[in-house]
Amino acid sequence: MAGAGETASARRRAAIADALAPDELWDLVIVGGGITGAGIAHEAARVGLKVLLLERQDFSSGSSSRSSKLVHGGLRYLKEGKFLLTRDSVREREELVRAAAGLVTPNQFLIVSYKAQPVPRVLNMGLRIYDWLAGMRSSDELSVEEVLARVPALREDGLLGGYVYRDAQTDDARLVLRVLADARRAGAVALNYVHVHDVTPRAPEAEAVTLAVEDLAEPGARYSLRARVVINATGAWADRLRVALGLRPRMRPLRGSHLAFPADRVPLPQPVTLFHPVDRRPLVIYPWEGVTVIGTTDLDHPDELDREPAISGEEVAYLMQVMTLLFPTRHLTLDDIVSTWSGVRPVIGSGHKDPSKESRDHAVWIERGLLTVTGGKLTTFRLIALDALNKARDVLGDEVRVDTLKPDHPVLDAVDPAPLIEAIAETLAEPGESALDPRGWQQRLLGRHGADAAAVVRAAEPVEGAATPLERVPGTTVTWAELQWAARHEAVVHLDDLLLRRTRIGLCVAQGGAALLGRVRACCQPALGWDDARWDRELARYQDLWRGRYSVPPRERVPAWTTT
Repeated sequence: MAGAGETASARRRAAIADALAPDELWDLVIVGGGITGAGIAHEAARVGLKVLLLERQDFSSGSSSRSSKLVHGGLRYLKEGKFLLTRDSVREREELVRAAAGLVTPNQFLIVSYKAQPVPRVLNMGLRIYDWLAGMRSSDELSVEEVLARVPALREDGLLGGYVYRDAQTDDARLVLRVLADARRAGAVALNYVHVHDVTPRAPEAEAVTLAVEDLAEPGARYSLRARVVINATGAWADRLRVALGLRPRMRPLRGSHLAFPADRVPLPQPVTLFHPVDRRPLVIYPWEGVTVIGTTDLDHPDELDREPAISGEEVAYLMQVMTLLFPTRHLTLDDIVSTWSGVRPVIGSGHKDPSKESRDHAVWIERGLLTVTGGKLTTFRLIALDALNKARDVLGDEVRVDTLKPDHPVLDAVDPAPLIEAIAETLAEPGESALDPRGWQQRLLGRHGADAAAVVRAAEPVEGAATPLERVPGTTVTWAELQWAARHEAVVHLDDLLLRRTRIGLCVAQGGAALLGRVRACCQPALGWDDARWDRELARYQDLWRGRYSVPPRERVPAWTTT
């Protein structure tokens, strides 16, 4: 076991050596470290299975860190007549709000209606059904005056009024990490940057499936693993393992892109939903982690999946059209955009011409001994995990307690706040301006770090230029203590892991946080165990990645957009 004073690199080497020993037989090897894989690992470990999760890149580096950050029931499913799916979604939403307070936050979403894009009156009835399925009353119709009182910056010309309803928001990457942390406490092992490049189907009467894997952080380090069941939870990449077994492709990767603006340029106290004036697709503009975000697009993504997705100039113009129409007095330009991000949705293709009309339902297939689970929503990750495990039960047999494979337990582990409160009191002998609001701040740490929250505070070391490591990193909602903890304890292999997923500095601070990187280096380099040459390589890698994948495309690639 790695000691408390060891670096992140040493901890990882020890974990790899323990997990990839050749004589191990795993009940379950999960390929894919997004929210679906994390959920399966958690539920499987809860019922006593021996579980190993392997992620080819970083945890949540696919669509699970690039979503719209919404935990919602899915109003669109009501229109499609999927009442049971909507019911399940809103109930899981409320369970996440309860179990992950501080990470999953309820909010009043405002649907605005304009003369040019009126909201159908039938929506009012749909919202009532939405409330009924959730077991609460949260929606209401608003007048023009009431809408503007809530969001004064909105365009008044042509405004007809609006509706409010309840949904929730999250930091999707942190939600994956929280689920994985709970899974580890239940006995699961999770490793990032480990590539499964071959799966040998189970031979008749054989005990296990064989997997050939490689540690991508240590080139040339190859291992052979055995598992009773292999679950392919790689999302948009699901066809990769399937095609290797001679199966036909079934996925239709769709790209969704977002723009982020400084909160002071687009002050927004609550999320706003509207329909795009060109194609009537619903869009959401919402406050998140100190920025204001608009998303999302919905396009076929023909690019190579191993190349990180990036927003196109056409998508920028599509989203900017809405921002300039909705907030004309803010005079927004491309220069106001703090960052962009794009994710590839794991959608199962049906041949529909319109990408937005493809089903977002999840599916589970067992083919040639490989169990694939893909599709679905962030909100219902637990139900998807349980569905996958129930399908695996035929192979696992008596190892799985059937009565526990249903959602009648908390989605996340309960956390006692007392140790965190004690740790904060010891760290902040004289709380002042440097501390966040104690109640909200404690809840944030508990939600994001669960049972590790007190350790995050106790492990914090002094930070140059900060009165306490419990101060926020400038321009963000993350504290220096959380940054230190992530560097030492959260399996950071590359700098972008730290700045784009463990924290969201790269999404919420101009130029990917360039002005902060000197302080980040002083704070985190020792914990990471990187020498100066390694840090310089990681910095160059991160900056190239940010400019190419998270910034605005060159201006000549962004078409002009109409403002009327």
